Amino acid sequence: MDTLKEKLSLLPDKPGCYLMKNAAGEVIYVGKAKVLKNRVRSYFTGSHDGKTQRLVQEIADFEYIVTSSPVEALLLECNLIKKHDPRYNVLLKDDKTYPYIKITNEEHPRLEITRKVVKDGGKYFGPYANAGAAQETKKLLDRLYPLRKCKNMPKSVCLYYHMGQCLAPCEYEVDSKQYEGMIEEISRFLNGNYGEIKQTLKRQMEAAAENLEFERAKELRDQIQYIEAIMEKQKVTFSDNVDRDAWGYHTDKGWMSVQVFHIRQGKMIERNVASFPFYGEENEDFISYVVQFYLKEHIRPKEVLLPVSEGTDGLEEAIETKLLVPQRGPKKQLVDMAKENARIALEEKFALMARDEARTIQAVQKLGEALGIGYPKRIEAFDNSNLQGVDPVSAMVVFTDGKPDKKEYRKYKVNTVSGPDDYSTMKEVVRRRYTRVLKEGLELPNLIIIDGGKGQIAAAVDILENELGLFIPVCGLAKDEKHRTAQLLVGNPPIPVDLKRDSNEFYLLQRIQDEVHRFAITFHRNTRSKTMFQSKLDEIPGVGEKRKKMLLKHFGSIKKMREATVDEYRNLGIGDKLARQILEYLRENTEAAADKSE
Repeated sequence: MDTLKEKLSLLPDKPGCYLMKNAAGEVIYVGKAKVLKNRVRSYFTGSHDGKTQRLVQEIADFEYIVTSSPVEALLLECNLIKKHDPRYNVLLKDDKTYPYIKITNEEHPRLEITRKVVKDGGKYFGPYANAGAAQETKKLLDRLYPLRKCKNMPKSVCLYYHMGQCLAPCEYEVDSKQYEGMIEEISRFLNGNYGEIKQTLKRQMEAAAENLEFERAKELRDQIQYIEAIMEKQKVTFSDNVDRDAWGYHTDKGWMSVQVFHIRQGKMIERNVASFPFYGEENEDFISYVVQFYLKEHIRPKEVLLPVSEGTDGLEEAIETKLLVPQRGPKKQLVDMAKENARIALEEKFALMARDEARTIQAVQKLGEALGIGYPKRIEAFDNSNLQGVDPVSAMVVFTDGKPDKKEYRKYKVNTVSGPDDYSTMKEVVRRRYTRVLKEGLELPNLIIIDGGKGQIAAAVDILENELGLFIPVCGLAKDEKHRTAQLLVGNPPIPVDLKRDSNEFYLLQRIQDEVHRFAITFHRNTRSKTMFQSKLDEIPGVGEKRKKMLLKHFGSIKKMREATVDEYRNLGIGDKLARQILEYLRENTEAAADKSE
């Protein structure tokens, strides 16, 4: 703390970025400031809310970088977050990119979906928050306009030509003016001018119906309905046809919800939505989000409408787009609509979270009532895993208030049991677990769940009651012939507990059983693969313990070792002769195993 105080006293009155570090030296938060001295000191003075307090408690050190302007601080913050991936900048490290529809800049252009915007002369339209909508729109345009469909030019015409969806530039000369006309129409459509294409499709549909081409008429009708569905979404219109984005955000309970409406050619064509926990000042984190949004290859419109002006110093220069904070009129209404949508989205998220929480708590409560044990706040569940008795392991998962508590999970390599003896394995693991719990004064569970039937329950109860003097309720989960959770057993001797299969408490038991099985089987596979790897290497002359560990760390599997080259072994410091010996041995053994299996 003394060191921190000294560093705080030396902070300059200049703009820049600061990096908060934990005791291990890891960067846990990156922020920017117009005045570093004031901003960084604020973390260590006064009171904070719960979420910020969690961050402050972890800060063991900090460093800062002075910049010449707030613009540089904005851009530097973005780069530092990408570099360090700090835990408390969770909202800003999201690398999600949205799809665009692109008209390529080629002699024979084509349409494609891309998530990267580059300066290659192509025309980009978007972003689309819904990737499915982008795909459907491209499919419609592919049917309407016979642009090239193949990525690489084929040697002869393909099915698209025969379907009338390609001009076949691979075989026929195509006038560039044909492309220009199509590209202009596609651009108008993607910028929100749907009426022209709709009228064209209507004429084609009527002509097809008159010619008794009912299948074709139905296809055209479906395309018209799709366009009408798109047009129905355009509730916001501007007569000036300026491309603009309107932003709004709302915060509550340490969470931020952000909405951005994309207005193209005067019509709202798409919106993007995001919600996340945040740890800094709300307006600063919002502005940082906006900066990163546009720096992650999003097309920048002519105008960006923001709900706040605070903290926007240098933002216009950073994203190279005109910024407005409207105070009245249609633009203010648009920003207010984005803010209201952000508020509703966050309230909906909290409502769903509360509903899930209430449903889970109720399931735990009803499970306790069915077992007659009260509310089982802490549940510990065990499962064994082995393959014909080889490398037996066991695993324990913990559910607190019906939710997995992963930091409490434990793995066990079975030491005293040889062969596939599930009961003895259960005894060993239960003995080891609860001997340690008693010795270290750890929290005891309210309920123990065993993945198994009567024998496994009896084995666990025997150790708990007769050896350790613990009287904790133990129940077992028996499975049906399809390996699904079928029955809950409790008591000694065990009796079945009647639970409806569609109840929340039965679903909770399934989740617990699936989770402990997943955890155990993953641990067993990892253990077994390492054992097999090491045992095969033991048979190769010249491969000792040190080399065995090195090979295990580098290759990770026999398959990768077998497929490696002599050069790869040489890079590890293994001579060519020994490398050839290892490869020869592994390949011969593989062929022998294959012959044996045939």
